[in-house]
Amino acid sequence: MQDLIHDFIFRSARRSPDAEALVHGQRRLSYAALAQLVRNTADALLVRGLERGERVAVYLEKNVENVAAMFGAASAGGVFVPVNPLLKPEQVGYILADCNVRVLVTSHDRLKLLAPVLATCRDLRLVLVTGAAAEPPALHGVEVLAWDDAMVRDGAVAVPAAHRVIDGDMAAILYTSGSTGKPKGVVLSHRNMVAGAVSVASYLENTPQDRILAVLPLSFDYGLSQLTTSFHVGATAVLINHLLPRDVLNAVVAERITGLAAVPPLWIQLAPLNWPADCTLRYLTNSGGAMQRPTLDALRRALPGARPFLMYGLTEAFRSTFLPPEELDRRPDSMGKAIPNAEVMVLRPDGTECAPGEPGELVHRGALVSLGYWNDPAKTAERFKPIAARHYGLPLTELAVWSGDTVRKDEDGFLYFISRNDEMIKTSGYRVSPTEVEEVVYAREHVAEAAALGIKHPVLGQAIVVIAVPRDGVALTASDLLAACKPHLPAYMLPQKVIISTETLPRNPNGKIDRKLLSTQYENAFTEVA
Repeated sequence: MQDLIHDFIFRSARRSPDAEALVHGQRRLSYAALAQLVRNTADALLVRGLERGERVAVYLEKNVENVAAMFGAASAGGVFVPVNPLLKPEQVGYILADCNVRVLVTSHDRLKLLAPVLATCRDLRLVLVTGAAAEPPALHGVEVLAWDDAMVRDGAVAVPAAHRVIDGDMAAILYTSGSTGKPKGVVLSHRNMVAGAVSVASYLENTPQDRILAVLPLSFDYGLSQLTTSFHVGATAVLINHLLPRDVLNAVVAERITGLAAVPPLWIQLAPLNWPADCTLRYLTNSGGAMQRPTLDALRRALPGARPFLMYGLTEAFRSTFLPPEELDRRPDSMGKAIPNAEVMVLRPDGTECAPGEPGELVHRGALVSLGYWNDPAKTAERFKPIAARHYGLPLTELAVWSGDTVRKDEDGFLYFISRNDEMIKTSGYRVSPTEVEEVVYAREHVAEAAALGIKHPVLGQAIVVIAVPRDGVALTASDLLAACKPHLPAYMLPQKVIISTETLPRNPNGKIDRKLLSTQYENAFTEVA
């Protein structure tokens, strides 16, 4: 097994240099070409002084340069930080400042939008700009170079040796929303990512003949996993930035895709499409929320040759459980069991194991448990707790991640989701912090108080509903408030419904807004949605 995540590409290049590795539109790279591009990118970073463990942020749509930047940063001994391309400049600026990004890789158009917030990113020293040549904005104290100009050609300059790292060192930081405010940076080691790719590829039975469509954002652990599993086995990863569900179907047909990963809202849109009888898909995977039974049934009818794998994961542990396709008819509501090389337990608050049928918190231990939250020891201590290791006779402990999800286990060891313990909103496959939405709402001077809720929705899983109370004497409409939020929130974080209330929001005994009561009051807000 490889120790470092970028070794997947280099090993596949040595084994099958001419095999197709990466596709984006008309661009097609063999493993030899991708490996060379990753080397050139690593050299470009090293020549410009990237130190061991320094962060390289990538703020791009899915494309070849995005992949090269991530794996090139890892190969150089740095740490890559994929940033969701849907995020607004203020949110991107927060991430770059929070993890002290040294290098940013982005496009010319995105850089123009980011320029005003980059002044707060005090550690930023280099920006590599992809795409068509254009005059980039000047940034004080920051070198700005075109991507092609920055690449180091063989023998052009002396390149420092890549920094030596081991499998326990940082490889990536993925930002995930928290229930109490700004997103948290989950720090993944090379070992985490390698173990995750090897485990997932084993139960999906991936081979070099697979062609895997990367639909999801690469900033999402589930989306990034499509690349790592592909590169591990020497398969082909096909990148797509789709606008419509039919774009996905067309890509599956045109590229002879064999593996497709999506989240429940996308599966709902894909299931009723006119899939060809000779579709090449051999498996489907779902994560980011439970797939509704009607959607699963429709997919099985439309794609009888594709095996559905229902999966569960949390960014803090990359992947956790899956339900084998042969168990679908017997246990359609189950999350399955732990993936290979992981142990998933159901524990009481005191750390003891729950009996079958007894609700408890899902706790994950093993090689996939991440290193914690970037620069946040308090939050890390809340979720990553010591647990007695199963090394009998040895006085050892290890860190396990407590998921915040309440589950139960049946007599056969299969897991079933019950609820989340925090207030996170799960919408369109994304985890959204209600506090982050509320901060944007509160920034509108006409709002006295507000609450963002996740309300059950037939397509999105949960939809964001904002209940806002205007200041005394102020006329506030739902449309005005929504319009004021749009410049500051990506589409998936925008409320599906804004409700203006003339009464003070209810409080719980602690004096906080009673979200549970509000959620009950508005639980039927979308029952009429088709």
